[in-house]
Amino acid sequence: MPNKPFAAIILAAGQGTRMKSRKHKVLHEIAGKPMLGYLLDTVSTLGAAKTLLVVGAAKEQLHAAYPDYEFVTQTEQHGTGHAARTALSALEGFTGDLMVLFGDTPFIAPQTMQAMIAALGQKSAGLVVLGFSPKDPAKYGRLVTDKGGALDRIVEYKDASADELAIGLCNSGVMLIEGEQASHWLGALENNNAAGEYYLTDLVALARQSGFTVPVIVAEEEEVMGINSREDLAAAEAAQQQKWRKAAMDAGVTMTDPSSVYFSADTEIAADVTIEPNVFFGAGVRVESGAVIKAFSHIEGTHIRADATVGPFARLRPGADIGEGAKVGNFVEIKKSTLDKGAKVSHLSYIGDATVGEAANVGAGTITCNYDGFLKYETKIGAGAFIGSNSALVAPVSVGDGAIVAAGSVVTKDVEADALAVARGKQREIKGHAAKFKAEKAATKASNKS
Repeated sequence: MPNKPFAAIILAAGQGTRMKSRKHKVLHEIAGKPMLGYLLDTVSTLGAAKTLLVVGAAKEQLHAAYPDYEFVTQTEQHGTGHAARTALSALEGFTGDLMVLFGDTPFIAPQTMQAMIAALGQKSAGLVVLGFSPKDPAKYGRLVTDKGGALDRIVEYKDASADELAIGLCNSGVMLIEGEQASHWLGALENNNAAGEYYLTDLVALARQSGFTVPVIVAEEEEVMGINSREDLAAAEAAQQQKWRKAAMDAGVTMTDPSSVYFSADTEIAADVTIEPNVFFGAGVRVESGAVIKAFSHIEGTHIRADATVGPFARLRPGADIGEGAKVGNFVEIKKSTLDKGAKVSHLSYIGDATVGEAANVGAGTITCNYDGFLKYETKIGAGAFIGSNSALVAPVSVGDGAIVAAGSVVTKDVEADALAVARGKQREIKGHAAKFKAEKAATKASNKS
């Protein structure tokens, strides 16, 4: 039978007090992307018919961050079952299955969710529970299964016997509920417990009492990592970075010290790229085959084309486009600028709001003066041009193809193609002045000491 449509109910109404932050917990970023964004992308990939965000405190932050999604407000928090029940008000007339997820558990793989959907399609299945087998079961609830592997019950840590505590299969909290039963079962949840809360885990007993089986799908521990504190956030970042590093190397990327390389969630690195130690990729970076990223470079919002070389100690800012075979050397900053094929900016330079033509060479210490305190202006350097060291190009200005700008020049007017531009003070020499100056100062210093 084909799978029914499903709705994703993402619970994000918690206070997040352990984060100690004014920012909503699920908006804290991992590799430059809010943790909630990973989960939203996954359910979108799976084709969720509806996605509902159950929100509470700081809900206006979530509205601002994700204005295209549907929100349900849980005014008072009375447990996970109560949160899922709150979402039913926005699902009137929807008969598909309900997948209950947690905004602070962002890394469940699409194939894991798909396995849950497939399991619910089995005959007699009414509820699917996502479990995992952690290295340290700690205080997780245990999943007690029958001889056939279906779930018999969930036992909370504090209520578990010694035999039950020996079980390594634990509850993640994530569930997929059969759509025709969901409203009835969620409405039947009771809060006759010490906390006075409605628990999703009680759905297991309701499903079994209704004659349904409860399959268990087992996820990897990292998939169900919950993020509740800054320490958890750092651990999640480390886990994701390790995953991306391995994926990059498996895809043909060379990293001499993988543990020191940091990717963003959207970083694209082609095969045969070499990345040296201590490189950081911010959002929006694409690196083509054959490029070399040398040590201690910081790159964001940049397209690095085939066989280009960047660094060491380079900073590429948003809008940088480094051409095929181009070179960006040590202590060079590039912002919103294009370097054409084979162009070189090798040392100690700032290139902003500029185009640098094919095979042009920009000497050490050169800057484009692109800002007058109010507006930004463009600099154009032609193909094959040579900019001498310690030059300042005061935008808006153009240097023609094949032109030369003499070292130390301050260029304020356009330079024609193949011309030599010299814009610096005339050197003069006063014979003997240095010796006279030193003698006078030495005498003054000696008299001050006496």
